[in-house]
Amino acid sequence: MGAAHSASEEVRELEGKTGFSSDQIEQLHRRFKQLSGDQPTIRNLRKGSSGLADEINFEDFLTIMSYFRPIDTTMDEEQVELSRKEKLRFLFHMYDSDSDGRITLEEYRNVVEELLSGNPHIEKESARSIADGAMMEAASVCMGQMEPDQVYEGITFEDFLKIWQGIDIETKMHVRFLNMETMALCH
Repeated sequence: MGAAHSASEEVRELEGKTGFSSDQIEQLHRRFKQLSGDQPTIRNLRKGSSGLADEINFEDFLTIMSYFRPIDTTMDEEQVELSRKEKLRFLFHMYDSDSDGRITLEEYRNVVEELLSGNPHIEKESARSIADGAMMEAASVCMGQMEPDQVYEGITFEDFLKIWQGIDIETKMHVRFLNMETMALCH
């Protein structure tokens, strides 16, 4: 009886921290177990030690997934805007690997190269060109017309917000919870 009470208390605590319902936490726990091979943690397979965790446990996993929670239909405009900023801040920190508050060209190149590394048709130089082009576009959005001797040092969070202005991040960056009975039919 004590273990069941403790488990339900833990679920309530996770609901409060993440905003997920107990059913959603249960579904995410099943997915976590699939990803971890039924182990207590998932190993980070990323190379290098740039302050990343070597392993994440279920609570870490839920915290990360909470950034992808769908917008609650009962939220007012201010709450929706706050949720949007949290999602964009999470994305920003994915790019800002040294956590200095600025996404440099090198950091952006690294992310783009990593994202495209699984595609055998895109070479490293092409990935660099894509990153360079995107950074030039970001500079033009954030700085306007630059002088020839002016150097763009990177994207700040405020710049990042400008770049994403008008893009519907709320519907593009969220977890979709499928009915588990429907999923069973897919296997």
